[in-house]
Formats: sequence, C-alpha cells, structure tokens
Amino acid sequence: MLGLLHATRALPTPWDLEMKTDSIFYQLFLTEPAIFFELLGLDPAQAEGYAFSSAEVKQTNFRLDGIFTPTPPHRTRYFVEVQFQKDQQFYSRLFSEILLYLRQHAPNQPWQALVLFSSRQAEPDNLTPFQELLASSLVVRLYLDELEAGEQVGAGIVKLVVASPTDAPALARALFQKAKQLEDAQARSRIIELIETVLVYKFPNLSREEIQAMVNITDISYKETRYYQQAKEEGKLEGKLEGELEGKLKGKLEGKLEGKLEAVSALLTRGFGVTEVAQILGLTIAQVTQATSSSPTSPSDLA
Repeated sequence: MLGLLHATRALPTPWDLEMKTDSIFYQLFLTEPAIFFELLGLDPAQAEGYAFSSAEVKQTNFRLDGIFTPTPPHRTRYFVEVQFQKDQQFYSRLFSEILLYLRQHAPNQPWQALVLFSSRQAEPDNLTPFQELLASSLVVRLYLDELEAGEQVGAGIVKLVVASPTDAPALARALFQKAKQLEDAQARSRIIELIETVLVYKFPNLSREEIQAMVNITDISYKETRYYQQAKEEGKLEGKLEGELEGKLKGKLEGKLEGKLEAVSALLTRGFGVTEVAQILGLTIAQVTQATSSSPTSPSDLA
C-alpha cells in the first residue's frame, strides 16, 4: 500500500493521493518516530525502545501501513494505518490485517492500533459490526483536520499534511521558525527536511524557487538541508542564497521580494486568485497586481 513519494503534473487520482499520503507518513514515522507517540499523548521518549516498519501479511494482498515493534518484550506493539479516502471496507480490512498478523507472528505483547483519518468524512459509514472494538482501548482514532498542533513540531508537521494550500504556507513558516530553535543540529535538519517533503507533496507543480519564496525558507539555517544542497547543485538558487546568507541585508530583502514576485505568475496560472496569492506569498494585493503587469518592476519600487 505504501509507495514512493512522487510528483506529477497529471491530475492525481484518489489512489495516487492515498499512495502519496501513505509514503509521507511512512517517512515521517521512520525518520521521527517520536511523533507517533506524541499523537497518542504518550512520552515521545518511548520511541527509543521501538523499531518502525511496514509489514505484508503473507498469503494475502494485505499490507499494514506501519508497525512499531517494541525492543523490550513487555511493551505494547502498535499498528498504524493512514486513511484519506472513504472506504466502506476499511475496518473489516484493518482488523483482518491485524488478526492475521497476530496469527502469523504470535507476539506476546499487548497491541493497540492508531488510525489517522484526514477527516470524519473519510471514516466508513457503518460502524455497527466494529463498535465493541472501536469503543475499547485497542483502537485510537484521530481526525487530522481537528488536530491541534500546539507547540509540538511533530503534531504541526502532521497538521501540515492536511492543511489547505492557502493555509499551508503560513503553517510551514511557523514550523520552520520552531525548527530553527532546536539545539540538536541533526534533529533540526531532519525536521526541516520533513517539512520540505510535505510541501513538495502538497505543491507538486511548484519549483524549488517557488516553494522557497512561498515559505520564506531563507529565514532559517538553509545550508544544513538537503533541499538547499540540491538547489545549489542545479545552479538555480546559489547566487541569491549566498548573497542572503552572507548577511547582506539589502540584497537579502530584495532577493526575497524578487523571488516572491517571480512566483506570482506561476501561482496565478495554476488557478490561485489574487487574494490567495497575496496570502500565500505574504504580499499585498497591490504588489501582486503590479507584478502581473507587462512593464518590468524592480523590487524596490514595490517595497
């Protein structure tokens, strides 16, 4: 069920969206397993005693999205399933997968399942056959559009996955600022790259320059990230970013604004309205309107 994250310019099918969402969460939990325990309201430090993986149930076409297998044998084994499209057979498939897995592997630990729905609309309509299981502590259901990110970066990244294209840039900017404050350089780099991965998933038709301009990505320690290194190697952002990151304040401000103005036409042609583009890029409506005119305009004229 889990597939590699990919970007496409064709209109995505529901299956494409499900595959991309699954791989986003697989990468999220594999890279930062503490996020899973945050969602359950548990101590994130528990992640140190678990190994995360995806598992195929033998002799069936079933695949569990993810399993947190405890290293200490007395701890709970966790199953995680992500569902963004309504599937009336979802619960029958989920519990079949879990029970078949338990039969095949015969673990000695207790178990619990976390189900991540994009919203309540993605949950099956008929819950009657599963009421006892759903009412028990064996199953935890979370509706991501109702999730309160709070101060936790992990929950904020999960919230970013389901955020609308209009709300996502502001949320991403806030997450980047939180990531910048992390003292652990490796953890900071991992979190930043996860945020970037979600943005690429949400805006598959935008270039690196356009995503950078959209979220003011140069406000952080950008050279630490793989995203910056890829852009630098391709020669697309090197000159502008080097000028900004060397502390040339005037060039930094003008470079930021220029990058935003270059992204205006691309966003407009992809169906965003003038007001939406202004909100996404942090510009005024007048700046967006002026940027669409045929006469060349310098960033200083619009500041």
